[in-house]
Amino acid sequence: MHNTPKILVTCALPYANGPLHLGHMLEHIQADIWVRYQKMRGKTVYFICADDAHGTAIMLKAQKLGISPEIMIQQIHKEHNQDLKKFLINYDNYYSTHSIENLELSTLIYLRLKKRGLIQSKLISQLYDTEKKIFLPDRFIKGKCPKCQALNQYGDNCEICGAIYNSTELIHPRSTISNTIPIIQQTEHFFFNLTYFTNMLYQWIKSNNLQTEIINKMEEWFSTGLKSWDISRDEPYFGFKLPDSNKKYFYVWMDAPIGYMGTFKNLCKKIHDISFEEFWAQNSKNKIYHFIGKDIIYFHILFWPAILEGSQFRKPTNIFVHGHVTINGRKISKSHGTLIKAKTYLSHLNPETLRYYYATKLSSNIDDIDLNFNELIHKINGDIVNKIVNLAARNAKFINQYCNGALSNYLLEPIIYNTFTTAANYIGEAFQKRNLNRATKKIIQLADLANRYIDEQCPWKKQYTNKKQTQAIYSMGIQLFRVIMIYMKPITPVLANNTEIFLNTILTWESIHKPLTEQHYIQPFKTLFTRITTQEINKILSATENN
Repeated sequence: MHNTPKILVTCALPYANGPLHLGHMLEHIQADIWVRYQKMRGKTVYFICADDAHGTAIMLKAQKLGISPEIMIQQIHKEHNQDLKKFLINYDNYYSTHSIENLELSTLIYLRLKKRGLIQSKLISQLYDTEKKIFLPDRFIKGKCPKCQALNQYGDNCEICGAIYNSTELIHPRSTISNTIPIIQQTEHFFFNLTYFTNMLYQWIKSNNLQTEIINKMEEWFSTGLKSWDISRDEPYFGFKLPDSNKKYFYVWMDAPIGYMGTFKNLCKKIHDISFEEFWAQNSKNKIYHFIGKDIIYFHILFWPAILEGSQFRKPTNIFVHGHVTINGRKISKSHGTLIKAKTYLSHLNPETLRYYYATKLSSNIDDIDLNFNELIHKINGDIVNKIVNLAARNAKFINQYCNGALSNYLLEPIIYNTFTTAANYIGEAFQKRNLNRATKKIIQLADLANRYIDEQCPWKKQYTNKKQTQAIYSMGIQLFRVIMIYMKPITPVLANNTEIFLNTILTWESIHKPLTEQHYIQPFKTLFTRITTQEINKILSATENN
């Protein structure tokens, strides 16, 4: 067992300038379900994440609030951590990029790259806000797209035609901070020589079993040629200073992914039987997986592996990319009233309702996922309450009332039971490949089959004439419910935990083939899951409109 590779899993780092919303939660839930499944199969997995705590946006938000950036990111970190825990995201370490570990590693990586001649400085032209006396990041510039002429586009890419450009190419630019027209001003910046790694990256992408859509996107970027990457920013800025410059800072996208390493290094200080090198050394046999959204693939699939290669660290085993979330068919946006905070959802609904809903939608591709609240009601009430939990309720009633909670000491239908247990291969593979939609579809098919079996047997007609056979039929229903809940455990861990209390057993993948027979007693049935009401949904939606 000790020769089996260990696994490190990360999620993209939420930005520390505001609350988590339901779009963020898709990734954390997807990764958490995958990690829980790996652990059920006996794998050693470390699951980490952190707040992305640097950048101009954080500096400006803190100024607006009248507090220091350090205080603001501490407050946000506390909120993020609470929301994630309430959504049952089981991180081994939830940290921050504003840490001593991240500073040390960012400095080390930068100096290694510089020593190899992979960092060059050059003068660039940038848009400068003369009123605020600040060089403007792309997200604080808006103007007309130089390619398609669309209005109100950001300084680096057009949301209408998808064009990527420099902010100085934007037509009629304006600063969104001061609403003034910026000027073009020269400044010295430091660049990472990404083009040097073109062949390595091409080989890495081809050999690493990345998603087809991602490989196709990469091919586009390779065909146009990779460019050196600007890794520095001018003061005023909130972040880490470059080790060889008093007025230049690491660009947030340089030290943010290094935050994965910093967070893991911090975890190593807490858990003494793991070492940083056994995961990040170039010859490491352990696995590292990043879960990210499709909007940040450029950073994770080009810059990040190149920086790791250039500084003598290992590259990720794979990068799992997902799509975005829409709400009732509309893009998540505060101005459109579709930005639902994680906290808002949690104040009205059980977190496992969203975990299950997302699981029914998630696959290994990068398609966007729509959170439709009418469908949410249907899936939770129809699948979890009416099919899965009701299976337990309807069978436990007789066992509790007439058999003192004792299950039958033999399995009435071994062939049917075998149908349920052989599904473990299909469902397990679906979990492994992140096709959670396939796993949940199969689980519900099994729940339908179990309920149909009970309906066909009509045990309620036999309970006064043949108690032993009735007990065996109802016990069969409990046995099938148990198998279903083993499959559901990574998705709905609290429901699984309550099921373990009810069934007097631990739900493990290895025990699927061993039914509960030898003098097994269950507890009196208590409600395991409650229905969603339209009133609860309306409260969430009305709270969203008032955000």
